[in-house]
Amino acid sequence: MTLTLFAGIPVNDYATALAWYERLLGSQPAFFPNDKEAVWELAEHRYVYIEHRPGHAGHALHTVFVDDLDERVAGIAQRGVEPTSRETYANGVRKVTYHDPDGNEFGFGGASA
Repeated sequence: MTLTLFAGIPVNDYATALAWYERLLGSQPAFFPNDKEAVWELAEHRYVYIEHRPGHAGHALHTVFVDDLDERVAGIAQRGVEPTSRETYANGVRKVTYHDPDGNEFGFGGASA
């Protein structure tokens, strides 16, 4: 069975969000299904997308677990985006959280260094 995931993020200002997510994710979208959505492929069959949905923005919560957390966070910082929080849990798992201009939360997690 193939599993395909599309995780959506509602945004108020599409152009601002598009630029911010390009910096966060380090690339332009993989495709644009229409004039109010942009889609990035994070891994095979696993996508995150922004959608212009005024009045619905600011409530998304996404965390992506990666094996290159430190390098990823450094790359994001080089593109001008800084995290809003960093956490280390009792089991050693770390999470670095970012908030887009609408307040949506996008985090990256990883095992202890």
